[in-house]
Order: sequence, then C-alpha cells, then structure tokens
Amino acid sequence: MLGMVLAAGAGRRLRPYTDTLPKALVPVDGETTIMDISLRNLAAVDLRDVVIVVGYAAQAVQERKADFERRYGVKIELVHNDKAEEWNNAYSLWCAREHFAQGALLVNGDTVHPVSVEETLLSAPVTSDILLAVDDVKSLADEEMKVTLRDGSLQRITKLMDPADAYGEYIGATLIRPGAAQKLADALQATFERDPQLYYEDGYQEMVERGEQIHVAPIGKVEWVEVDNHDDLNKARDIAARY
Repeated sequence: MLGMVLAAGAGRRLRPYTDTLPKALVPVDGETTIMDISLRNLAAVDLRDVVIVVGYAAQAVQERKADFERRYGVKIELVHNDKAEEWNNAYSLWCAREHFAQGALLVNGDTVHPVSVEETLLSAPVTSDILLAVDDVKSLADEEMKVTLRDGSLQRITKLMDPADAYGEYIGATLIRPGAAQKLADALQATFERDPQLYYEDGYQEMVERGEQIHVAPIGKVEWVEVDNHDDLNKARDIAARY
C-alpha cells in the first residue's frame, strides 16, 4: 500500500503565500509545511512509498523532493496533473489511478491532522474497499464536505447539504483498497467528464449511485483543519504547534 497526497491545487485564497507555492507547501509551524505533516504521518504508519499529485507550482515540490525523502525516510514519486489550474480534483485523483490500484492511503494536501487519523483508517475492520475518515463530533457549516449514511454505508457526500442533516464531515483522508481501484477510476472519469469542476468526493457519490458500498471511520475528538483561507491557516498554525 502507498501513501498518496493530493497537492495540485493553486490555493488562491491563501495569497500571497501561494503566489509561488502550492498550498501544501505553506508553512504552519516554523518551517514545517502542510506537506511535512502529511509525509510525517504517512511515514509514522510505515507507508514509505508516497505518490504526490502535483500541478500548480509543481517545481516547488520537485525542488524539495530529495529533502523530504531524507527527512522522512520515504521514496516519493510525483504525478503531474496537467489541468490543475483549470479543473477540480476529481481529475487530479484520476491522474494517479495506476498508483492507487496498488492500494493507497490518500490524504488531501491542505489538511492538517494528527497521525491518529491514519492509524484509525489502517486499523479499522475491512468492511468495504473504500473507507473515509469522518469527523462526527464537530459542529458543521455550509463549506464542509458533509456525509450522510444509510444502514452504516455512505449515502451522500457533498457540500450542498443542510448541516443539520449530516452525520459528519469527511476530513480529506481515505483508505483505498486495490479491489476498489478500477471502479473508482471509472467513477472519477465519469465525474470529471460530466463537469470538470467537480470534486473527487463526487466520484465517491458516483460509486454509491452505481451500487458500490463505501464505509466511514469516525476519527473521534481530533483537532484538525482544512486550510482554505487565512483564518484556516491561523487555526492550522495553532494546531500544528501542539502536535
């Protein structure tokens, strides 16, 4: 199984930091970046082969690749998303389809969370070939990627949901087992061909609508944040300093 980081997005709401850097390379604790935390977590659960999907400002990741490999004892392969500044991340994940066919623990490159999230996903019982890390504790608002369940399986995953109806929030970490790889790749392709601005989570929804089961793993009371804007970045710096 591989570690996988989606880090192709431009992160325009974090300018001027992202004028020359992808969001994943924005510092959150001294010189420690979001990418450092992602790689540190993956290495801590012994996922030493890591694929990073890059796009916007990809050269900045390339320049730090050797240092990341030395620092965390990982081997990194970069996959380039040639449409990162035009299309959303359903296409970005699809670009890595040959890699997640081996099985992957996927993390979003803009999420700061502790290694307990990876540990929760890897230690969960094998009940489905895709397992989503979900926060069922925090209060939700409109921006969050919310989920509902039916008989314990994913029913809906979308931001376009009344928070009161949601079971919890998908936090941007997924365990993808090899048995789901081709089905996921097909669903992602159908998703971005329908609308290139859709999210890879819309690919999960496509799978559900095709009759596939996707389960969730509650992460418990965990401090984490998805870094979309400067307020989120301040929260990330506060959280990261305590890891």
